Amino acid sequence: MNILVINGSPKGKNSNSIRLANAFVKGFTDKQTEQNPETNVEQLDICKMHIESCKGCFACWRATPGQCCIKDDMAKVIEKELWADLIIYSFPLYYFNVPGSLKNMIDRQLPMVLPFMSERSDGVGSGSHEARYDMSGKKYVLISTCGFYSAKGNYDSVRHMFNHICGKDNYETIFCGQGELFSIKELSSRTDEYLDVVELAGREYCSGSITNETKEKLTELLFPKETFEQMADASWGVSKETGKKEDPSLIFTRQMAALYNKKNYDGKDRVLEICYTDLGKTYQILLTEKGSEVRTDLSLKYTTRIDTPWDVWRSIAQGNLRGDEALAKQMYRVSGDFSLMINWDKFFGGEQQSLQANNKSQSNKNAKKTPVMATMLAAWITFWIAISINTQTGALITLGICACIPIFMIKHEMIIYDKLSIAIVSLLSIFVLATNQGQLASNIGYLLFGLLWIFSCFTKEPLCACYVKYNYNGEDALNNPIFMKTNYILALAWGILYVIIAIWTWFLAKTDFADKLVILNNIMTILMGIFTGWFQNWYPAWVARGRK
Repeated sequence: MNILVINGSPKGKNSNSIRLANAFVKGFTDKQTEQNPETNVEQLDICKMHIESCKGCFACWRATPGQCCIKDDMAKVIEKELWADLIIYSFPLYYFNVPGSLKNMIDRQLPMVLPFMSERSDGVGSGSHEARYDMSGKKYVLISTCGFYSAKGNYDSVRHMFNHICGKDNYETIFCGQGELFSIKELSSRTDEYLDVVELAGREYCSGSITNETKEKLTELLFPKETFEQMADASWGVSKETGKKEDPSLIFTRQMAALYNKKNYDGKDRVLEICYTDLGKTYQILLTEKGSEVRTDLSLKYTTRIDTPWDVWRSIAQGNLRGDEALAKQMYRVSGDFSLMINWDKFFGGEQQSLQANNKSQSNKNAKKTPVMATMLAAWITFWIAISINTQTGALITLGICACIPIFMIKHEMIIYDKLSIAIVSLLSIFVLATNQGQLASNIGYLLFGLLWIFSCFTKEPLCACYVKYNYNGEDALNNPIFMKTNYILALAWGILYVIIAIWTWFLAKTDFADKLVILNNIMTILMGIFTGWFQNWYPAWVARGRK
């Protein structure tokens, strides 16, 4: 199969539209080569070709039928159009139609039709000309970006023109608004998602047609109208008040502020102060339920302050550097309310990211829910409480609970620590039934539970991280060095606590203090729980302030 991409952008290979076209071609060819490895793709960059304007002399109809009198690169274009099975027009929207250079090329296609008048059967126009060559079976796709927040309602002129050229709706279209965002590396996480959908459209088109579901995704806005217009206004680098050029760091800060998602406002006004330490520039972003506002007068008291070199923050924004890794290496510092940093994606991920998260949640509603620590703890807590009340009956109750946990938690994923806990507790219960040694089994349980926590510190994922990572971007949290170190410390602390509990329970059980052991052990567990809640907030903030 032969595929011809006609790149009509004056920017050539730097075109935003061609990025979409390349994604579509990749999806199409990947699918096509599964069936036929002989797939040929050629691209014509019209801006690099010498194509003069049509003279309207009709020499291609009268003097030299089928051949233009102008000797330039147009003959090559026609040759490739006849060669192709699929022709993809890629172009930006210029004044509600195609760029001038592409329009010149389209005008110069006159030699491809005959001069004789003919009727059309598709209801387009009042007349037509028969094709000079057999063009039946050729497929056409139009791929374009525009600078408006949405493509809707802006391509009527383009559609009318190609209805005349290709036949009414005898072509597929991918029209995307907010096209300039594809060249902004800081927004690549969102634009790459859209390109993935375009690639999927290519695969589907190769199989016959683009599904309605994919077409719907292709019409989704990259960012909400208000967010896009704020970013677009900031990108010009000119002050609305003075008309003068603004500092690049201020432009960047305005664009960052535009990504604030006011729908996630939690009732607390925030002032984010960001200081580009190497530039000596400091700005404030006021975050309220009404939106965001960039302040240059520094008149507000900040709630969160970031001190960072300009290049570091830009690298983080562009995705070249992980923000959590940079913070762990103390490449920048954070003071004040650290919760803003923990929930950064929530506040600055953009509304579209929230919509995608909701859609993903809906699409995965039949999948198993994430693991919960209650699955693991249920077996241990039941064992310790039930055994302390009645040895034999408690062991039977514990075995029953262990058997029921997988049923009760059937909608949740069970991880290795859940399965190990159920297995260990079940064996301890059987031991109790066989020996009637409840106190000994309880002690052994404390020891094994503590060792389970400590052992996890020698794996790539400490026990507590296995459960709480889903509150911090799931598997991606495992790449966050601060998150991991916090959880390694907490896992070790819990492990040491239960090993100590096992030791003092062994010795104190033989004294008059035995009756008070349950109270002591519960108090220590509660205190460790309070410490955990405090530490998981304090430690990341402590590191962020530049403490080692």
